[in-house]
Amino acid sequence: MSSMYPRTKELSRTRKSLSDSPPSSPSPTAKNFRHDRASRLDSGGGDSKAEPLGRTSSYTRRETRLAALNKQEDDTSPRDYKKMYEDALAENDKLKSRLDDSKHELTKIRSQLDKVNQKQDRIAERSTVLESEKREKQALEKRVTDMEEELKVLTELKSDNQRLKDENGALIRVISKLSK
Repeated sequence: MSSMYPRTKELSRTRKSLSDSPPSSPSPTAKNFRHDRASRLDSGGGDSKAEPLGRTSSYTRRETRLAALNKQEDDTSPRDYKKMYEDALAENDKLKSRLDDSKHELTKIRSQLDKVNQKQDRIAERSTVLESEKREKQALEKRVTDMEEELKVLTELKSDNQRLKDENGALIRVISKLSK
């Protein structure tokens, strides 16, 4: 299908000039464009055996519809360009206000997202602080139990030391009595 209707810059320029020019005074290129379109309608869109039947018929219906629209544009009285301009301005204003509303909503959502991220960061910091506090507490508890064990050992050693002192004193007395 692309070989039958090549898209060239000339065709797009023709379409652009057609849409830019008012319908009451078509340019020569627009006339040629309409003539080409009408000739395609008459010929049935080219070789019908090259394309399936459904495509050809839908294409011709589309072309017929476009040709009818172009005829209606040519037949209508001059358009009210001032009204069209005012309508376009009103539409632009509506779109600008919607865009501003969307931008405002976007900034509001971004600020909410930032707040949520900050809150999650604080929660994460708290959890790391809690984890470090738990580790410190466990280390301190272990140290306390170790110190309690050392105290038990120290009290046993003190009692052993006192007993040995008493025995040593008794032995010294026995030796001193024997030596006299």
